[in-house]
Amino acid sequence: MSLQAPPQPSATTAASDLLLPAVGDKRLLLVCGMNEASLDHPSAEAVGAEQEQGVAEAEDRGKASEKLPPTLTDSSTASGGLERGPKSDISPFNSFISTISQKQEDAGSSPTQFVITDIKNVKELPPLGHDVRQKQRNSIDTLPVEMKVSVPPEAPLPIQTKTVQDFQEDVEKAKLSGDWKTVYEFYSTTFDSFSEVNTAFKKYSNAPFNSIEDCRVDIKFVNAVYDALLITPQDIQKCVLKGTINGLLQEWKGSRTKDDLRAYFILIQNPLFSNGSTYVIYAHLLRQIAALTEGDHHVLVHWFKKMSQKKLKMIIERLLQFISLRLFPAKPEELPPVEKCNWWIPSGTKVLSLFNAANNLANPPIIPYTDFYNSTLDHIDLMEEYHNWQSYGNSQKFSFCQYPFIISIAAKKVIIQRDSEQQMINIARQSLVDKVSRRQRPDMNMLFLNVKVRRMHLVSDSLDELTRKREDLKKKLKVTFVGEAGLDMGGLTKEWFLLLIRQIFHPDYGMFTYHKDSRCHWFSSLNCDNYSEFRLVGALMGLAVYNSITLDIRFPPCCYKKLLSPPIVPGDQNTPVGIGSVTIDDLNQVMPELAHGLKELLAYEGNVEEDFYSTFQVFQEEFGVIKCYNLKPGGDKIPVTNQNRKEYVQLYVDFLLNKSIYKQFAAFYYGFHSVCASYALLLLRPEEVEILVCGSPELDMNALQKHTQYDGYQKTDVTIRHFWEVVLEFPLELQKKLLHFATGSDRVPVGGLADLNFKISKSEASTDW
Repeated sequence: MSLQAPPQPSATTAASDLLLPAVGDKRLLLVCGMNEASLDHPSAEAVGAEQEQGVAEAEDRGKASEKLPPTLTDSSTASGGLERGPKSDISPFNSFISTISQKQEDAGSSPTQFVITDIKNVKELPPLGHDVRQKQRNSIDTLPVEMKVSVPPEAPLPIQTKTVQDFQEDVEKAKLSGDWKTVYEFYSTTFDSFSEVNTAFKKYSNAPFNSIEDCRVDIKFVNAVYDALLITPQDIQKCVLKGTINGLLQEWKGSRTKDDLRAYFILIQNPLFSNGSTYVIYAHLLRQIAALTEGDHHVLVHWFKKMSQKKLKMIIERLLQFISLRLFPAKPEELPPVEKCNWWIPSGTKVLSLFNAANNLANPPIIPYTDFYNSTLDHIDLMEEYHNWQSYGNSQKFSFCQYPFIISIAAKKVIIQRDSEQQMINIARQSLVDKVSRRQRPDMNMLFLNVKVRRMHLVSDSLDELTRKREDLKKKLKVTFVGEAGLDMGGLTKEWFLLLIRQIFHPDYGMFTYHKDSRCHWFSSLNCDNYSEFRLVGALMGLAVYNSITLDIRFPPCCYKKLLSPPIVPGDQNTPVGIGSVTIDDLNQVMPELAHGLKELLAYEGNVEEDFYSTFQVFQEEFGVIKCYNLKPGGDKIPVTNQNRKEYVQLYVDFLLNKSIYKQFAAFYYGFHSVCASYALLLLRPEEVEILVCGSPELDMNALQKHTQYDGYQKTDVTIRHFWEVVLEFPLELQKKLLHFATGSDRVPVGGLADLNFKISKSEASTDW
């Protein structure tokens, strides 16, 4: 089913479906109104200057600044039927606009020119997340628990008398009788304007209202109305879209009110926007939301985080589909030309970032962060996006790198690898130029980071080599074991990593402590004279990421959060690094038993001071001697009470995860960034750094079977068939042990098992023992 274009219009009418007539005497125009720059931040000009031929210039430009910024767009014919309801086509939208124009004529209004204001003069979507040096992510990762946003007064509205039950009864009667008149009247009235939307769905209460946490929307009623909309006849769906147009075309004076935000909150949930034929209207709704002020965005974020998982997931999928189909439309002729609506993708992505902020603000997150990935972006020129972001930052030119939450871990790995390769090439080229300039003969070995070590002195030799060749760390890694023949085709490098990590993380070595409860390692807080070996571990992790090696390391997630604090090494060496914002939940990932005890302290209902008799001190054993440390000045004289126990717990956690291991972790931080110093790190979440270093824990042996290579066997041989029959019946733990035995790690690389190069070879050696 598709929208059919009407007969050829005159100069004062639109040329396609979903297209409002041009501004003539008393008609309104829906245009894209954008400049030619591809994917730039939305900018717009007066609609009167871009109207179709034969259209008179609008009068009264002086009033243009008072109009609603983004209106609906001029588009080509849009098609694609709604999924449910009767199969009759939706009639063209020209009749809708005629109705709007007629209303103005009846009111005796003068010709009106609707202007799309210059978005560059509108405040950008606010960076609600943390700042980073030089480059700033617009991922809006975190927000305070309660934003201090003033709540504007709300104008009184008529109270909707229809209840959810009344509405559902009307729908059931219509389904049985086939008479949808009552339901039609409800929808046409409810969605005719923003005020009518509020009248229908706003909850009223005599209680004081001064919080942005409560949207005061009858969510149950909204869900019922939208669920029923999908099974209604097409003319009802059409009238809802018409009403949305009316709301988007209303004139604005001053800032948005709470009722306006409430209307946006409700309209963004409309399931009709899953259909490509409604994308022109949907794009303008997204544009208006993206152009709201920072304070308005904060209000919406707090409302979004109250959504159910199902509802939030549907909206996210709808936004991702909108972006994907604008990038790669199935039928390009059914959407407006890209050069006229290059603001569609930036607007959709900005609104998506608000939902990402809401999801991160919720504790725990409503949906996994991976649900925001758009796999379509894996097929665009990612390096161009990355270079645009590096060149322009967050101003002027749009780049998906401004919103890294939408880029999948696989795509980020590609960016990091190519950025690493480019740095490798630059370093190797510079080495070659230096050789030639000194009239020395070039050597192929100068193009690599050549590490020569003795097995009996693995740690010390590795530390010496990496320290001596610190200028070559960004070159391709090659490892040689002294006294052993063989070329490093990747196997020796993996063996070097495996042996080195195994030795450094051994409990007897004393650098790291293994916690059985959490099954992870943590930094030893024991003071030492030289922290260079911690720097070596950091460099090893950096080399692993740089050379696409998966390491068998088990650090808690907070380690990777600290590793990105900050993600770019500060220019001032006195600036603290590796100091993460840690909570008792982070401690629970390292020392769950201790974290449980602290939680019980916080929940204790008795007298904490008298029953626990604790002070603001921490006691630790170091080489058989118990040492105490004050958590704050004079902590030995400050008792822990019911009033200050939260402060005590926070200082305790901060001491264990930050202060007591600062020197160790700082060395580890600088070691990692000595190899991986790149703006590409700004794109990563801590969880994604862990996956790059250690791989993913999700194992699919069927996928491994599919990508396994054979040498001397065919996959149909009896031996191979029996092998996989046994392996696929293994429990997960045994499957992981097999993978660890064969590859040195029980985790899956970022690219999936296809990147594992798992091979089964036939041995010609005699088995007659």
